[in-house]
Amino acid sequence: MSFPVVVLLSGGGTTLQNLLDKIAAKTLDIDIVHVISSRKDAYGIERAKKAGIPATVIERKGFANAEEFGRANFDICRQAGAKLAVLAGYLQLLRIPEDFTHKVMNIHPSLLPAFGGKGMYGHHVHEAVTKFGAKVTGCTVHFADNEFDHGPIISQSVVTVFPTDTPEIVADRVFVAECEAYPKAIAAFAAGKMEVVGRLVRWTGG
Repeated sequence: MSFPVVVLLSGGGTTLQNLLDKIAAKTLDIDIVHVISSRKDAYGIERAKKAGIPATVIERKGFANAEEFGRANFDICRQAGAKLAVLAGYLQLLRIPEDFTHKVMNIHPSLLPAFGGKGMYGHHVHEAVTKFGAKVTGCTVHFADNEFDHGPIISQSVVTVFPTDTPEIVADRVFVAECEAYPKAIAAFAAGKMEVVGRLVRWTGG
């Protein structure tokens, strides 16, 4: 079996689908062993079922506190044998246990630390970018920690924002960048070509 990964999502699962497409094209050597959704109505669950991947719904409202919620998620990651948890449009803040430190990866649709933090996700980010008049935006792959959009940065891809762009146009352009940046980062991690020293992430071995 190739490198085992659990994907966590909250919505349509377009990032999950991108990873599945890369796996099918043999440009990403990982095995998505389980999908966890924070919402029972997320279409990403259907994508997982179509791909033959077990899927579990774990909703925050079913738990008394963040610690219990996080434990339930990472118990599944452990049971599935995951060596990496990949957040793919996952909108809940997770308490990350010690054994998953620097083993939870996220992608954010801006150049962090700009346009990040609580409530800054999806269209909210792109609306803020265009309203602010930013000339560039992009995506950031980073390790998740116990704060929104805060952990060590793995990679960033820059896209231009033109004066006539709508948030929807920016979103489409950023997603194209995400579709390349995230699989590359995951592949490097799976190949053992990544190390973290403080907040600095080094890509090693070419």
